[in-house]
Amino acid sequence: MPKDLAIWFDYSCPYAYLASTQVEALAARTSAELTWEPMLLGGVFRANGTPQNLSEVLGPQKARHNLADMHRWAARFGVPLTMPAGHPRRTVEALRATLASGLDPRVIHAFFRAYWVEGRDVADRSVVGEVLTSAGHDAATLLARIDDPAIKDDLRARTDRAIELGVFGAPTFVVGDELHWGQDRLDFVERALGGTPPAAPAPEPTRVHTLDAYFDFSSPFAYLGMTQVEALAARTGAKLTARPMLLGAVFKDVGQVNVPLATFSAAKQRHVARDLDRWAQQWGVPYRFPTRFPMSTVKALRLYLALDAAYQAPFRDGVFRAYWAEDQDIASDEVLARLVPTGGEAALARAQSPEIKQALFDATRHAVEQGVFGAPTFVVDGAELFWGQDRLALVESALRT
Repeated sequence: MPKDLAIWFDYSCPYAYLASTQVEALAARTSAELTWEPMLLGGVFRANGTPQNLSEVLGPQKARHNLADMHRWAARFGVPLTMPAGHPRRTVEALRATLASGLDPRVIHAFFRAYWVEGRDVADRSVVGEVLTSAGHDAATLLARIDDPAIKDDLRARTDRAIELGVFGAPTFVVGDELHWGQDRLDFVERALGGTPPAAPAPEPTRVHTLDAYFDFSSPFAYLGMTQVEALAARTGAKLTARPMLLGAVFKDVGQVNVPLATFSAAKQRHVARDLDRWAQQWGVPYRFPTRFPMSTVKALRLYLALDAAYQAPFRDGVFRAYWAEDQDIASDEVLARLVPTGGEAALARAQSPEIKQALFDATRHAVEQGVFGAPTFVVDGAELFWGQDRLALVESALRT
């Protein structure tokens, strides 16, 4: 039986544009019934306490990363993307025109193209008319309906429905009672529909790259990412360096709150919790959110640095597993002592030395100087930065060039 797939969108979101270029092919591969669901993203943001213009509240490091990230995804999907002047622009007229067209996919694609490829102002009704004409509609007829109370009420009602469903951003995909947020979750959407995502090309690397993986034991995302990074390096022949850092100190330096998860709306917190479970299932690793969170990781990080290189990887993996799979207290001296590999016991005494304390300070300072603002962060060849365990596919692409 075919399954239903809804995509909630607003033209003002570049990631919604990127998703719009892929979702129809995904629906066709899985025989899903695709429904386009326009919403006012500003209304969703207000309901969730999210700033209306996210770019204005991002630190410079994260803003640079996000801009690069958009273009990486555009390249991965093989589609054009241009950041328009004056973004974000008003989209209410375009969304109403879309409803007036009967949610014609030709209209939806034309508005996305006008905003994110041609850089046109879709708040300008003359532009709206031109877009409708290019999509094969009588522009005058549809423009006359934009101010129809029924069309306005329909858009408001859809936005309210999105909020009721737990939508907090765009694009959001709904399969059954499951929400997936972001163009970077299309593989999860396809699996939820019973399909198998197509494999990305995997050319042989053209040269040996370096890969720096920045982590702190305090992050569930770092745990998940670090379970995969050694295999990734082996596949691509990259020279891997695992780089510990004190994430709280990084956050302080870049102006981030100490526990970002606590600042998320309830809807986003629910999604993140489910998303972490999905990633753990995807990669076949144990995971459960610990009862002690947040956790002080200073002792564990210092102990990692105090160990000889041969013992660091098994200790790192053991600490991550103890906290994020077994719910152990990794701030406990007793727990940490048990996790030290045989032969590394001398590190227990060294971990509190001034030299090791300075080493952690220096490692954290190095991370900040490299532009790191969260964990995990992966840096290819000391220059190209990727944030998040969900960017490992992009990291792999960079390592295969």
